[in-house]
Amino acid sequence: MRILITNAYLDVYGGTQVVVRDLAGELRRQGHDPIVYARHLGPVADELRDSGIAVTNQLGCLTAAPDIIHGQHYPAIEALLRFPSTPAIYVCHGSVRGYSEALAYFPRVLRYVAVDDLCKKRVENVPGIPDERITVFWNAVDLERYQRRGPLPARPRRALVFSNAASNSTHLRVVRKACRQAGLQLDVIGLLSDNAVPNPEAILPRYDIVFAKARCALEAMAVGNAVVLCDFKGLGPMVSSENFDRLRPKNFGYSLLVNPLRPELIRAEIERYDPDNAAAVCERIRKEAGLVEATRRWVELYTAVIEEFRRSGGNYDEEFRAFASYWTEWNYGRRVEWEMEQLRRLRSVPLVGGALTYFARRVLRKWFSVYGIP
Repeated sequence: MRILITNAYLDVYGGTQVVVRDLAGELRRQGHDPIVYARHLGPVADELRDSGIAVTNQLGCLTAAPDIIHGQHYPAIEALLRFPSTPAIYVCHGSVRGYSEALAYFPRVLRYVAVDDLCKKRVENVPGIPDERITVFWNAVDLERYQRRGPLPARPRRALVFSNAASNSTHLRVVRKACRQAGLQLDVIGLLSDNAVPNPEAILPRYDIVFAKARCALEAMAVGNAVVLCDFKGLGPMVSSENFDRLRPKNFGYSLLVNPLRPELIRAEIERYDPDNAAAVCERIRKEAGLVEATRRWVELYTAVIEEFRRSGGNYDEEFRAFASYWTEWNYGRRVEWEMEQLRRLRSVPLVGGALTYFARRVLRKWFSVYGIP
């Protein structure tokens, strides 16, 4: 099966970039032909190419139509227009609107896939998307890449903040204070701390406790770390066998970070450290969230969508109307308006607003330079 996967960026190791890398790699191992399209390439694209997967930032270079489009972000719409006889799925990774998002009804998108319950609610609120086209696929982790570490020590010694948003201007300072009070050595990896790494799987086994959320938390659990849900937004619980079933449908994500970032609250989560419980969580992740089985499920969905489209065909009039609505909502000018509004909101956030505004401006400057916008 020839699968075109789209994403806005492949230039940093973020959540959706890792999803694309891992899924494309496993599709290829299972005998399929993935092609990846993104407007902005970089180290992640290079890694994909090194593994034998085709990557492009020019859809016009693709002469053979894919069997299906696995859409993420706004390049999904470009792919739908480039290949008018190819059906698609669209994956929603965020519960709030993002500047690279393209969540809208389009007739040839026969399944809208949410990665957690909050994303599902967001998809359900989009006008025009039928309920029967909405489903949920939880995130998976490459168990070959993320090998299980040895048993955790009886008492934790080393901790890691694993987040692209971590810096002394966001949540790192308060986590460091809590760890110092608890007698833990703390390190950090991630983009904003100027310590982004392409291979966290080689680093995670060195640590006992990891502060992370969402995909980073999932990867740490697969290794066998004790994981405290934490990011600049706030503090969540340490993941345990008791709360696992409540946390996973929410992707171990932002909605769970409901407590303020205070040293005494972080220390309370550190004190819940239990090596046996962390091992039980690791076992569940490795049993239930492996990439191999998740990819087989994606292929089953692709097959069903291709067959459904073969039976029903397309409706070009409906597609033109849908694209007109999309263009009105998501054109360049509206996107820039949205970005400027987010910058204004970031400035008002206590403690972290200045750093996040700086980070967002860096992203926008790079984006503007690509398009030649002064």
